[in-house]
Amino acid sequence: MTSSYKRDCMKTWNEVAPRYHARWARPGAGPFGCSDKVVEATGIRAGDHILDVACGTGALTRRISRRVGPAGSVVGVDASPGALRVAAECGVPSNTTYVNADAESIPLAARFDAITCQFGIFFFPDAPAAVRNMISVTRPGGRLGMAVHGIREKVPYYGCIIDEVVSRIPDYISPGAPALDRYSREPALRDVAAGAGYRDVEVRAVTFRYSPGDFDAYWDGYVGYIPGKQRRKIMALGAGVRDLREAVRRRAEPYTAPDGTITFPWQVLILTASA
Repeated sequence: MTSSYKRDCMKTWNEVAPRYHARWARPGAGPFGCSDKVVEATGIRAGDHILDVACGTGALTRRISRRVGPAGSVVGVDASPGALRVAAECGVPSNTTYVNADAESIPLAARFDAITCQFGIFFFPDAPAAVRNMISVTRPGGRLGMAVHGIREKVPYYGCIIDEVVSRIPDYISPGAPALDRYSREPALRDVAAGAGYRDVEVRAVTFRYSPGDFDAYWDGYVGYIPGKQRRKIMALGAGVRDLREAVRRRAEPYTAPDGTITFPWQVLILTASA
């Protein structure tokens, strides 16, 4: 099931990477306000050599590249060729290398001053193995910086929709897929780093704000973003789509202003640790 999940996950990211990049991979786009905070919290400096795991389309990688400058370097690793193509289309600075690889078995002999992983650890079916690989390529005294989304109740952009969808479409999330919120609480996130051997583990919560616009923009944006196989499952509800929309609308009401604009809070947990 793990291999099947990984294949499905790669297909999904190859499909959605351009949409993901256009919507999220920019400063101020909701939770991506944390990119600079991750760089700061991890203590990345000019001249450092950094590994960015699950780099996706390079949102964090590019910030690190600017921070470490010409005397430093950054290697971005991701399992999705589609995501890496988008990253490459943004331009690859001379101090940056992208590698198509599985985070659970990073094939690198180098040692890095710091490892970063932004919004990636929860996708790994064997996340502890991935973090053990991270520490294996971290120099002694080097740093780890990770970011994950908070629990569903504190990320209502997803919670308002997902809870209603899965109650109507039991197989909306593929069977065997890891729970994407399993590291959304501080103890679980802390334990996966400490269990790999990292020390001085600290986790802090930061809350951002994100407005998708009015409800129609919120709904259309979500349905237009998700993979085609999930979109087809929603559309297969037929007349039930209207009921689903209304149920989601009711859930979004606490975040909706009188003019119809929705603004969601969005919690992010930022972990730092030392090797």
